[in-house]
Amino acid sequence: MSIKAGQRLRIAETFTSIQGEGIWSGVPSTFVRVSGCNLRCSWCDTPYASWRPEGDVRDVDDVAREALSSGVRHIVLTGGEPMLFDAIVPLAAALKAEGRTVTVETAGTVFREVACDLMSISPKLSNSAPDGPERGRHETVRADLDPLADLIRRYDVQLKFVVDPDSGWGDLDEIDAILDRLPPVPADRTLLMAEGTDPTTLSRREALLAPVLVERGWRLSPRLHIGMFGNRRGT
Repeated sequence: MSIKAGQRLRIAETFTSIQGEGIWSGVPSTFVRVSGCNLRCSWCDTPYASWRPEGDVRDVDDVAREALSSGVRHIVLTGGEPMLFDAIVPLAAALKAEGRTVTVETAGTVFREVACDLMSISPKLSNSAPDGPERGRHETVRADLDPLADLIRRYDVQLKFVVDPDSGWGDLDEIDAILDRLPPVPADRTLLMAEGTDPTTLSRREALLAPVLVERGWRLSPRLHIGMFGNRRGT
C-alpha cells in the first residue's frame, strides 16, 4: 500500500458491522465515516459528521491500514460527505488495490474520480431543508443536479431517496421531476427509504411504501441497523 505523505482526513468514527441500507443490505462491512458535510439536512442522523463535525484528523495511510485490518471484504466510505475531500481519492485507491469492495456513500453534490464498486447516492429532497440561516445554502447545493448526473454517467450507482409517506405523496412527484432531469437509472437501482429512527415507525412507513414500489418497480431500502441495534453510533 502506497499513499503520498501528507494526505489527511478528519474521521468521525470507524467500525465493522452489517450494511443496513441499499442493495447490499446485510453484507458485513467496515465503515469509515469522514467528518464534514456541505448540506444541513433537518433529519440528519449523523450530526457529529455534519452539523458538528467531530473526530481526529488522521493520515490516510493509517485509516486505510485500520480498515484493511478488519479482514472484512466490503468497505464503506461514508460521512458526512466523503466526496468533499481530496484525500478520499488515495484512500479509496489504496483499499481497491488490496482487493476490497468499496462503496462510497454520498449526497451526489460533488463529482470527482474515485475508485469504487458502488456509488451509493442519496439525493436530497425538499423534506431535508432545515429552518434558519443554513436553509438557503442547503437548498442551493442540493438543487444542483449537474454533479449527480456526472456521477450516474461515470459509476455503477444506486439512488436512495428518503421519503415520509405520512406527509403525503409529494415526495414522489419530486423524485419523478429529479429523475426526468438525469441520465436513465434502472428502476431496480432506484430505492425508497422511509424516514425514521425507530423500528416501529420504519416498519409502518415501509408498509405504506410497498404499493408504490410494486407499481414502479423500485426497491425498498431498509434500515436494518436500526432494527438490530437501535439508533446509535458505531452500528
